[in-house]
Amino acid sequence: QIQLVESGGGLVESGGSLRLTCAASGDILNLYAMGWYRQAPGQQREMVAIILNNGRTDIANSVKDRFTIFRGDTKSTLYLQMNNLTTEDTAVYYCNGKGTRQYWGQGTQVTVSS
Repeated sequence: QIQLVESGGGLVESGGSLRLTCAASGDILNLYAMGWYRQAPGQQREMVAIILNNGRTDIANSVKDRFTIFRGDTKSTLYLQMNNLTTEDTAVYYCNGKGTRQYWGQGTQVTVSS
């Protein structure tokens, strides 16, 4: 079993920055990738960024020049550095782990004010 716990969300003004953190525990060696997804009100959940175990990343075009995904040295912590935030980035952000099944955290709210 794998547990994912997000933190770091909050309220920020447009143009500001936030760093989200996902703490992973359990059988994380069974994951081949981790990532961040987000869901805005009335919208479907969408991929923001994914990082594979070999370090390769896949970043959504809408955030490619502003967001960075990276992992801590022990691979048990996942980060999402978000810069130059806009109101369009307002959403609940979810940590995701990909193994024989997908794992999800409880989500953290990011609200960007104009």
